[in-house]
Amino acid sequence: MLEKEVINFEKTAIVGIITQNQSEEKLNEYLDELEFLTFTAGGEVIKRFSQKMERPNPKTFVGTGKIDEINLFVKENGISTLIFDDELSPSQQKNISRIIDCKILDRTNLILDIFAQRAETSYARTQVELAQCIYLLPRLSGLWTHLERQKGGIGMRGPGETEIETDRRIVRDRISLLKDKIKTIDKQMSIQRSNRGAMVRVALVGYTNVGKSTLMNAIGKSDVFVENKLFATLDTTVRKVVIKNLPFLLSDTVGFIRKLPTQLVDSFKSTLDEVREADLLLHVVDISHPDFEDHIESVNQTLQEIKSNDKPTIMVFNKIDAYKHLTIDEDDLITERTRKHWTLEEWKQTWMSNVGEDNALFISATQKENFEEFRETVYEAVRQIHITRFPYNKFLYPDYKDAVEKEEE
Repeated sequence: MLEKEVINFEKTAIVGIITQNQSEEKLNEYLDELEFLTFTAGGEVIKRFSQKMERPNPKTFVGTGKIDEINLFVKENGISTLIFDDELSPSQQKNISRIIDCKILDRTNLILDIFAQRAETSYARTQVELAQCIYLLPRLSGLWTHLERQKGGIGMRGPGETEIETDRRIVRDRISLLKDKIKTIDKQMSIQRSNRGAMVRVALVGYTNVGKSTLMNAIGKSDVFVENKLFATLDTTVRKVVIKNLPFLLSDTVGFIRKLPTQLVDSFKSTLDEVREADLLLHVVDISHPDFEDHIESVNQTLQEIKSNDKPTIMVFNKIDAYKHLTIDEDDLITERTRKHWTLEEWKQTWMSNVGEDNALFISATQKENFEEFRETVYEAVRQIHITRFPYNKFLYPDYKDAVEKEEE
């Protein structure tokens, strides 16, 4: 009989601040996401801490009173990891570690940890290691507290700091080595891309955990790894897909996230070459998520950073089967109607209608709802790109409706 695997989640607490630029509502959204990230990394959030401040405290991120409160909670409840929602400076991390005796992480460190768990291929592992080294370099001194020589006395004299310098040199050498390795792999991948011929390239882009891989499996009949966790897919998967008789290449890329660490965007720019070289983007959105509009904005921002925001794009609003809107009772005269009360039909009348009928699709990848309409829209968009490139192929690929009629005959 197989033994049941017991997963031991680390006891964690998370910390965020309310500032002029980040309201309480916004902070709660970020902390929800941070909690999901923590769960993905293998942690269980026991408590959330938040504080209203004009700006983060340069020494300890939160105020001294709040730090003491967190310290007391950590001691009493055996918390092993404390995670901050924003990136901590090396000095903040060092100061907090002196006060609180547990692992101190920030959002960047947590995302890097998830990426390290998820990296399957040597290419993904190289990219993650590069991002980790860049993140680690300015924080090395904090890791050498056990070698501090400031106390003086017998056995404490000698060149203590040279340990840190040696380590910094090792990390810097490692960074340049990894960059060279990535350049070599980039060359190989660009050769692979050029060998794919003149097929139309379509790339799935979107926020993390919106269902890109599920959609890839549904269209391409492939078996890309799918899980209801953030960053389930790190490696770009490319599959040849045929709708009716029209072949094209479909790639599934790494998901984006708000407050994405800059070193990750930099080290993953090469993975995003698939997006840069695509002829058509399918921007997948989880419409059942309450903050889906923020997610769209984050993805567009990242696309702008990699200079891919001007490509032909079809907005694919996924998970319509899971969409639920808030309702107001008829006798409730106090509650004000907000966007969270809008039905799907009302959403379709908003900015989504300005995208154009052919560029906005509402589907469910798991339930295959409106899937025929999705296939038709993608077919027509790919066909248009193909016949613009090869006008003499126009007769090979008829309109979708004609192709369906031919099949039925």
